[in-house]
Parts: sequence; structure tokens; C-alpha cells
Amino acid sequence: MRILIIGGTRFMGPVVVRLLRERGHEITVFHRGQSHVELPEGVQELIGDRRPLTAHTEKLRDVLPEVVLDMIPVIEQDAIDVMQTFRGGARRVVAISSQDVYRAFGRVNGKESGPVEPPPITEDSPLRENLYPYRANPLRDADDPQKWMDDYDKILVERVVMGDPELPGTVLRLPMVYGPGDYQHRMFTYLKRMDDGRPAILLDELEAKWRWTHGYVENVAAAIALAVTDERAAGRIYNIGEPLALTFEEWVRHIGEAAGWPGRVVIAPRGKLPESLIGGINAEQHIDVGTTRLRQELGYHESISLDEAIRRTVTWERANPPAKVDPEEFNYELEDRHLQELQS
Repeated sequence: MRILIIGGTRFMGPVVVRLLRERGHEITVFHRGQSHVELPEGVQELIGDRRPLTAHTEKLRDVLPEVVLDMIPVIEQDAIDVMQTFRGGARRVVAISSQDVYRAFGRVNGKESGPVEPPPITEDSPLRENLYPYRANPLRDADDPQKWMDDYDKILVERVVMGDPELPGTVLRLPMVYGPGDYQHRMFTYLKRMDDGRPAILLDELEAKWRWTHGYVENVAAAIALAVTDERAAGRIYNIGEPLALTFEEWVRHIGEAAGWPGRVVIAPRGKLPESLIGGINAEQHIDVGTTRLRQELGYHESISLDEAIRRTVTWERANPPAKVDPEEFNYELEDRHLQELQS
């Protein structure tokens, strides 16, 4: 199969490329050339900026892709350009989306009001009613590198991809993805404390019970590759994620076990920790996402176990810490004071 990938050079992208190439598909990656990554032998590259994608229509269509995988559609115009460019050429477009489209996610971060959405969150669960969740007020300046966030909304991307009468689409809603290559270093805040020999990690009691669906990068990439190559995915939306949404406390404990940390997790009563030591989320609303559709319709299952996934991530984080670390995030004197208060 001839597959064109838009993006695909950061974090999970290279893993998707490798998996598809290992299965014998002809892969072309269209990217800006700003990320230095060694792609598998035989993978073709096209260099260019996707905004506007229509400026590259001729060379993109010359690839004759059967399926287009868009790894990085973040604004509505991204999706409009993809569908316009490949309508009448490709058989299908697969768009990477996010589970932040759900109304439940909006209630976690305070963008939506209303009662708690019951788990599990399925592909048919209500979506956010408020668009542009990360839009600044006032809007960012035109030369601000984060300007695109004012127009970010995966809901609008999904509408375009799934609403084209001539070019079928598939939408994949991703969880919190962790693993080697995670440029957000989401495990680092706990692992650094463990490696610094902290005797305990403090968690707010409500946030400790909060559940959020995760996905290990290689498992998520395998799910993406499956949806790209299985024609049964046409016209379908799939959640991707691990079958069990761990609580925050369970997540930290798993990291501690993989790191060989002898410390303990200390749960603080609600209201006892300062804002700097809590997440500031609506922890009554879980992001416990169901992935039954993907498993039943396409036969998906994880190849990397949870314990192995966390072990590999710990190893990578230790070898690749963030270039910059905010010392205020690791105020151990403050943490010690609260630990003493809780133990007195």
C-alpha cells in the first residue's frame, strides 16, 4: 500500500513509520525538515510546510497515495486543505485527533460546566460544547509561536475529515501518550523526585483517585498503523488507549516500582496542599476512555505490557532529561514542611 504521512518525525511518528515500513508498505513522509530523524531505508521524504498544504498539491498527488495519514492536524484549515488536496486521488484520510474533544475533558480543565460524565467515555459520548479550548484572551499576537493555539480544535478537524462525501475518513482519538521520545517529559516530575531520593511524594486525596487513560507510544503507534492499513476503519472513529485507566496514585506507584524507589506515596486530605503541589483539575471527572470498538472491529491488542512500557520509559527519561528544569517545581523544602504537618 502507498501511504503518505504528513508529519511523522517526532515522538510516535517515527514509530508509526517504522511499523508500516516493516510491513512492506511504500511510505512517503511530508515534513518541514526541522526534526532530525533517521527514517527506515526505502522511506521517501518530501520537504515543505503544510500551511498552506495546497501549495504542494502537485508533488503530493504525484506520490499517488492510497491512504493519507495526517499526524498533526490541529486547526480546521489543516483538515480542509488535506481533503481538498487528496479528493479524487487517495482512497482514505486518517486523522490523528485527541480525547480532549470529549465534554468530560472540558469538565476536567474547567472549560465546561455541568454534572460528571459517567465512565467509560466511548466514541459516542458527548463532545465539548465550547470550541477553541486553548484560545487566549486577548488573542495572541500574530508573531507569537503559540498563535496556532488560538484556533486549535480537534472537533473541527474531525467534522471536516468525517464529513466529506467523496473522500472517506478515519479519526483516531489518542490518550495521554508516554514513552521514549516524549518531548513533554510527562513522567519526569515524579521520576526526578524519586531519583533525588525523596522519601515521599505528596498527592491530594481526590487527585490521587483520578483516572486518566494512558497509552504507551509503541502500542499507540501499532494501533495507528492498524487503522491506516485496515479498510474496515473507513468512516469510523476510534479511541486508542490502555484497557485500564490507572488512578494517579497507581500511576506514581508503577513508576516508583520501575525506578526502584523505596519511598512512599502520601495522600493529603483535600485542601491541605498548596496550589503549587496540586494539579488544579476537576478530579471528580475521570477521563476513563473505552477502547472496545478498536479491539472488537480491528482486533487490536497491546504488544508491550504496562510494566515493560513504564520500565522502558523510566530508562529513557533518565538518559534524556529535559534541557531546562524549573527549580520552583521541585521545592523540596515546601514539600518537607507539608509532610511534617501531615505526620504530626
